[in-house]
Amino acid sequence: MAPTSTPQTPFGRVLTAMVTPFTADGALDVDGAQRLAAHLVDAGNDGLIVNGTTGESPTTSDAEKSQLVRAVVEAVGDRAHVVAGAGTNDTAHSLKLAREAEHAGAHGLLAVTPYYSKPPQEGLYRHFTAIADATELPVMLYDIPGRSGVPINTETIVRLAEHPRIVANKDAKGDLGRASWAIATSGLAWYSGDDMLNLPLLSVGAIGYVSVVGHVVAPELRAMLEAHLSGDVVKATEIHQKLLPVFTGMFRTQGVITCKAALALQGLPAGSLRMPLVELSPEETEQLKLDLAAGGVHL
Repeated sequence: MAPTSTPQTPFGRVLTAMVTPFTADGALDVDGAQRLAAHLVDAGNDGLIVNGTTGESPTTSDAEKSQLVRAVVEAVGDRAHVVAGAGTNDTAHSLKLAREAEHAGAHGLLAVTPYYSKPPQEGLYRHFTAIADATELPVMLYDIPGRSGVPINTETIVRLAEHPRIVANKDAKGDLGRASWAIATSGLAWYSGDDMLNLPLLSVGAIGYVSVVGHVVAPELRAMLEAHLSGDVVKATEIHQKLLPVFTGMFRTQGVITCKAALALQGLPAGSLRMPLVELSPEETEQLKLDLAAGGVHL
């Protein structure tokens, strides 16, 4: 049974976009995924995104995606929301992934803006609506023009919010002005998708975050959220500033790479990367250690 949700917090508040652990020979590490999921929930996450970009979705097969959803739901599905990435730049393929995620037990879907194709806003509207119509699961949009090449315009977000199963947006647009208007006019549950902007987005109406650094600082992220919700702006700001070295260090290069390196430094399941992603160099690893230590992460 899925954990309790409300219209205001349909997928919880503190979510981590989970890496997909692989074995040394590059195969899906199901046991490692279950152990990592349990660790992340124990650390303070009340939701996990699987099969997202941080989960190396471009290089995992459809069968692996379904297997991963089943494994994570089995491990933590009774105490955390398990949201499955189902978005691609092929609408028909996205519908297939959405249905398979529902069959595997996912509690919700993450649908990224179709990338590379650069569809017009009407194409985005039809694409996301088709995904929402494909299953009975609630949908979180994922607006990340830096990767997709196309933003979801505020007017399109407002149109999409009329769909009963489109309930949230993961905002990685990096524009607090647009976010403010979209939050005010759409009524969607708003999640920060940019760790450096977690606190600023909370200040304009976001209800939580989908984090990458949640792999290593979930307790601090939850403490910042709770301070903000309680009105303790000073404490929330102090936590935000303490975490700045972590936000910086985890994105000096591609986030999956640094996440897996950080998890390995902590003795947690992560494993290898699939090409074209490559491991940190020894020099980059030393810099990551310095960044994490400066942000209070114990290795």
